[in-house]
Amino acid sequence: MRVLIGEDETLIRLDLRQMLERAQLEVCAEARDGIQAVELARSEKPDLAILDVKMPGLDGLEAARRILAERPIPVVIVSAYTERALVERAADVGVFGYLAKPFREEDLLPAIATARARFAELTAVRRCARGTEVDRACEGDPDAEGVADRGCGVCAAA
Repeated sequence: MRVLIGEDETLIRLDLRQMLERAQLEVCAEARDGIQAVELARSEKPDLAILDVKMPGLDGLEAARRILAERPIPVVIVSAYTERALVERAADVGVFGYLAKPFREEDLLPAIATARARFAELTAVRRCARGTEVDRACEGDPDAEGVADRGCGVCAAA
């Protein structure tokens, strides 16, 4: 899985890279600000983005909104800020995870797995709603096991 890191603090960005690489994930790009994160998401086409909320140029939530509008992928926000309004804004933007700093590898990896599973589930439901074959929605994605069945159940109930 290819991951984009958007973090303006160099030490945290390096820590994130190391955690991801230890988990056998490929860091395909690193951004120091929100504008660069959007540009790198466009050019590198990552499978997942991890973005800090407070970045220069463009905050992480606006960067996430732009990334998701162009090419939906799971986005996990990392932030030292946990105010309710900020977390609600993140949910409104459509991010799939919110992780408070400081965090450990034991926190990051489950947040990534959960974000990927929720993204796969949403993708399956959207495909089902469009009438396409849902069991192809997450084909080959171990984090999405069983999602197609749940997605069809949701659509069938609607």
